[in-house]
Amino acid sequence: MCVNSPQGCKKGAGSIKVTATNFCPANYSKTHDIWCNPPQKHFDLSMPYFLKIAEYKAGIVPVNYRRVACEKKGGIKFEMVKGNQFWFLVLVYNVGGAGQVVNVKIKGSNTNWIQMSRNWGQNWQTWEKLQGQSLSFQVTASDGRMVQSFNVAPADWQLGKTYEGINF
Repeated sequence: MCVNSPQGCKKGAGSIKVTATNFCPANYSKTHDIWCNPPQKHFDLSMPYFLKIAEYKAGIVPVNYRRVACEKKGGIKFEMVKGNQFWFLVLVYNVGGAGQVVNVKIKGSNTNWIQMSRNWGQNWQTWEKLQGQSLSFQVTASDGRMVQSFNVAPADWQLGKTYEGINF
């Protein structure tokens, strides 16, 4: 919601809902006026959404924000992004509930649960050899809730494909 900018905020505009992602890399070589550096917080809105809460001429406006539950359609998506026989990367998205993933485990049909590590954003990686095994995933959200999706990807899963599990 746009606040404290009588010239910039649209009167009676109310609030908007956005999905926040962090695709803004910090630049630690600079110490001020860098939007992406902690502890600064900002949202880059598309023009149609910006115009719902503020006037075009305003440019940058102060906002109040809060986290709300994510309402997603369908299941959690697991995109097999990149990899080779020794390593692969999975993008986890379309996550409902709290929306913020804090932990991911993977299980091959011939393994126990294996802890994945965060590569960047919601890209999770493992160095286990899992080719030829069906894959299950365990996803934990920031609110502590956990969901397990069994045999999401078949034994002949492929890089570049997306598979769907259950959601929160």
